[in-house]
Amino acid sequence: MENKLTQGNVYHSLIRFAAPFLLAHLLQVFYGATDLFVVGQFATTADVSAVAIGSQVMNLFTYAVIGVTTGATVLLGRYFGSNKPKELAKTVGSAIVLFSFLAVILTILLSLCRDQIVSIMSTPEEAVPGTQAYLGICFLGVAFIVGYNVVSGILRGLGDSKTPLLFVAIACAINVVMDFLLVCGFHMGAKGAAIATVGAQGVSFFFALFFLKRRGLGFPFGWRDIGFHPVQIRLILKNGLPLALQDALVSASFLLITIIVNHMGLVASAAVGVVEKLIGFLMLPSIAMSAAVAAMVAQNVGAGQYPRAKKCMWGGVAFSLAFAVVICLFCQFWGATLTGLFTSETSVKLAAADYLRSYSIDCVMVAFVFSFNGYFNGCGRSIFSMAHSLTTTFLFRIPLSLLFSKVSFTSLYLMGVAAPFSTFVSLILCLIYLRWLNRTGIYKTSSPSEH
Repeated sequence: MENKLTQGNVYHSLIRFAAPFLLAHLLQVFYGATDLFVVGQFATTADVSAVAIGSQVMNLFTYAVIGVTTGATVLLGRYFGSNKPKELAKTVGSAIVLFSFLAVILTILLSLCRDQIVSIMSTPEEAVPGTQAYLGICFLGVAFIVGYNVVSGILRGLGDSKTPLLFVAIACAINVVMDFLLVCGFHMGAKGAAIATVGAQGVSFFFALFFLKRRGLGFPFGWRDIGFHPVQIRLILKNGLPLALQDALVSASFLLITIIVNHMGLVASAAVGVVEKLIGFLMLPSIAMSAAVAAMVAQNVGAGQYPRAKKCMWGGVAFSLAFAVVICLFCQFWGATLTGLFTSETSVKLAAADYLRSYSIDCVMVAFVFSFNGYFNGCGRSIFSMAHSLTTTFLFRIPLSLLFSKVSFTSLYLMGVAAPFSTFVSLILCLIYLRWLNRTGIYKTSSPSEH
């Protein structure tokens, strides 16, 4: 096996690995945002609110799944870096069993709890039918979401960030065509957007399975490797569960903020939903770099190349920050240009631009924090990533959002300040922890399998 991520110039390797990652994330966010764009242009404000709320609910479970699959990615990276093909095969086989079980459980539970979820979200009355339809259809496609992310996580753990780009490109193209057909052509609103999303995910997942069957994984793997291998299951969950819990609870915090904002009316609800979609685009460089750093650090730690792993982290910070500063400055002066892409309603566009001006400052903060988290995760320190994220989210961001919503002079701009403030606290905690790791060298003392 050729271990590409442990050889050559660190920064060139990081860019080459992160670029397909960034494009894949860009397309994934794009096909998700297409729903809101098309609905915003060809449907009602109630449909915009329904898709915005439904998307945030789906993000909670999607990010939780991605967190667990990251555990498999990191473990595969370690085994790949230390050249252990038997352990690689067992890890892939264990991931298939684990995530198949997860897909079945999530589909059943979410489908049964659809109406309760819509109620908990304090969904505006006008948007309730659309939200119920959107979520009901999307919950039936949970297996496709899980399947796609498992396949992509496996490939990235093996140093392949290009093939997942192909999968998501297929999904993106199908989703765009179906969105315009169902929402614009047949006027199906939020329901049409959900059908387009699930259909695109399903085709992409089955194409991924067909592709892997034809190409293979690059090491011996057969039906006998598919099973419940206790060691690999334990290590996947040990690395992945903290990230899943972190992502799920942070997404839940976004839902709580949405609930707070929903009490401010339909325009505010739609405006925040528009910005959340935009932020998915604007933070893409940092998100992609974080995932690339985690995979690259995992391989280098597996190979015992600790200084190279640290260079990956700082390279990720530098590249992310270059994008973040430009993005933040653009949002301060031309935010309405961006928010206008997702809605034709002037009141929603201006309210969203107001929220975006303060929220976009968070892009600069996460340029540091996300790459630090990628480094910690690659070193097997995902529990700290979870701890600081949850601490700042639930002790700072949510309380501040609730406080700002109660003051007499409240505005969406003020509500948006809570995000960069809480991330700044995370940045301080990350720097303290990083200094402690450097002084103790504790991340160098254990073997890959012990993480």
